[in-house]
Amino acid sequence: MDFDFSQLNKQERYKLLVSFIVPRPIALVTTVDAEGVSNAGPMSFFNVFGDEPPILILGIQHRPDGRFKDTTRNIHDSGEFVVNLVNERIAPHMITTSLDFAPEEDEVSAAGLTLAPSRHLRAGRILEAPVALECRKTESLEYPNRSVIVGEVLHMHVQDEYIDPATLRVRPEAYHPLARLHADAYLYAETQFELPRPSLEQWRTAQVSVAEHGAAAACATPVMSHDID
Repeated sequence: MDFDFSQLNKQERYKLLVSFIVPRPIALVTTVDAEGVSNAGPMSFFNVFGDEPPILILGIQHRPDGRFKDTTRNIHDSGEFVVNLVNERIAPHMITTSLDFAPEEDEVSAAGLTLAPSRHLRAGRILEAPVALECRKTESLEYPNRSVIVGEVLHMHVQDEYIDPATLRVRPEAYHPLARLHADAYLYAETQFELPRPSLEQWRTAQVSVAEHGAAAACATPVMSHDID
């Protein structure tokens, strides 16, 4: 099937995109408003886009009436936010933060999570999160229904059990991040395998070997009369 996106409505485009571009990591974003009220909201239009500079991007949809969500407004006003990653331990709490609380309500407390001070920002980080990244907004792209926000990572907090301090590699046996699929479907990153990347020379050598063995096998196979058209 082919889909001309100019001929689809918003919901149809959304269903196609989020159903097939999977899995998507979840950013549980914490911000603070001018009065000091903390806010938390999960976003699955999110990923890392570079290490020099270290940047990540959030795509945050506006409310149905076109107004900014609290997260978007707070980021625009303060220029900062924290991305808290989600694992199986805090998944139910993440869902609670997605509910339509009033702007003056603190989703972090309502969800039973703990706000801890950040190193560089007014916005706090979620203490229970396996990873928290303190970010400064560097720019944003504004669309009629969405803000695309670019943030530079200033500081990263990782709970000790999830990282090998000698190599700075994740411990996959311990860290099972939650990822969004579509609708109410999610998955944990538990099944992992290695797929090494060969050098170009190794790849060429392997191709030659396959070709040679294939040719030899073909020569060794007798041709029967019923194989001939």
